[in-house]
Amino acid sequence: MSIEAPGEYAETISGLFARYSDGAVALEEAGGYNPDEGESPPTDAPVTVRTYLKIDDSTDDRKARIDLGLRLIAHLYPLPPLQERELEEESWRKQEFEPIRVGKRLFIGPPGASASGRAGDLFIPLEPGMAFGTGHHPTTRMCLQLVESLARPGARVLDVGCGSGILGIAALLCGAGSVVGFDIEDEAIEASRGNFEQAGLADQAAIHLGTIPSDEAPADSFDLVLANISSKVVIELAPELSACLSPGGALICSGFMEERQTEVEEALAIAGLAIGEVSVGGEWVAAVARAKS
Repeated sequence: MSIEAPGEYAETISGLFARYSDGAVALEEAGGYNPDEGESPPTDAPVTVRTYLKIDDSTDDRKARIDLGLRLIAHLYPLPPLQERELEEESWRKQEFEPIRVGKRLFIGPPGASASGRAGDLFIPLEPGMAFGTGHHPTTRMCLQLVESLARPGARVLDVGCGSGILGIAALLCGAGSVVGFDIEDEAIEASRGNFEQAGLADQAAIHLGTIPSDEAPADSFDLVLANISSKVVIELAPELSACLSPGGALICSGFMEERQTEVEEALAIAGLAIGEVSVGGEWVAAVARAKS
């Protein structure tokens, strides 16, 4: 399902899609601007918002709720019709996306898109398959920017809910030494391992089905922990996320909206972490929390 909307309504529609879809939303913004120079797309530039729904007994009800939300938004601004297309599973796996630049040097695109980048770019070749994480969603973009600034040479990185593997790949390209990733979805494990292989980084990554706590993620072992999941999961796993950090290590967490920010920060504080930098993209939040030195 996809719809083109003015930029000022993209986050509202993204939130609507996230609420009633299977939790994954892609925002495809217009090009023609240079983020290195501090430029941003015009607020009224059209943005394509895209999501996917598994076909099951709840699909019709969820589609109806999305349609109702869009009709309410259309009272404020005329929207084009919602586009729908039914995909077989194999076609879903082969979905591609528009290349995107994030931060100062990160360039994400399908394999073979590197020629579209610039000298000095760190290219992340991505075949997302059924695992989302292409850099188009605000939470992924914010996490990538934080990874770029926080990944240190030789750092040990833990990625909980690794999805496509995009954050771990970015960390390695920025100098980290190793990545341990977890996800509870078989499709994510397959996609993540394939993307690390495509990037030539498979020997530095160990991707596991499951979550923490785990023998594969010992306490006090990671300099950087990544958790772009959801407020519910971050809150539930806050003690385990904190335990995995080495002294002075940093946790980057996202996947939640501003309305849940206070709850997340309280859970992290109870787990012994100090909240540092907070980024906001539309209604979405990414936060950095640090372990005590």
